[in-house]
Amino acid sequence: MHTTPDGRPVPPAHAGERAMLEAWLDFHRATLALKCADLKDDQLRRAAAAPSSMTLLGLVQHLAEVERNWFQRIFAGQDVPPVFGRGNHDGFALEPGRGLAEVTAVWQAEIARGRELIADATLDDSGRLSEQDAEHVGDQGVSLRWILVHMIEEYARHNGHADLIREGVDGVTGT
Repeated sequence: MHTTPDGRPVPPAHAGERAMLEAWLDFHRATLALKCADLKDDQLRRAAAAPSSMTLLGLVQHLAEVERNWFQRIFAGQDVPPVFGRGNHDGFALEPGRGLAEVTAVWQAEIARGRELIADATLDDSGRLSEQDAEHVGDQGVSLRWILVHMIEEYARHNGHADLIREGVDGVTGT
């Protein structure tokens, strides 16, 4: 596997559909981790720009929740609570004592659990959306293919937010 100079895995130029989707998702996961690297706790908690309260630490927490939602709740049909408590269903709310090491460990555990749940599935296997969410998609069933594409989109969008937040924190750009 090739890597970028900063160590992120480069998705293969030629691969099967499943390998390509998973490689791009891993690339975006690594990008988020890199956006948070080498920052102090107060920098990770710095909000993007008023009126937004979005932070880099909050983005990692949010994406842990997103991982749990799509792979455990929707794809596997499991009834699991929010990752960071019932009052933090989207994951963005920060706790004073919860730092990057703890949040990253939780996020990585959610990623690992998702990988386990889809390991033997085909791209055509489906998960089930709630009736309310199905109204937006047009169907209660969503394929693993759809979920992986959505996850890539979710990470790519939030990595754009992370780019702007990181630049505001210490001027680092380009990752």
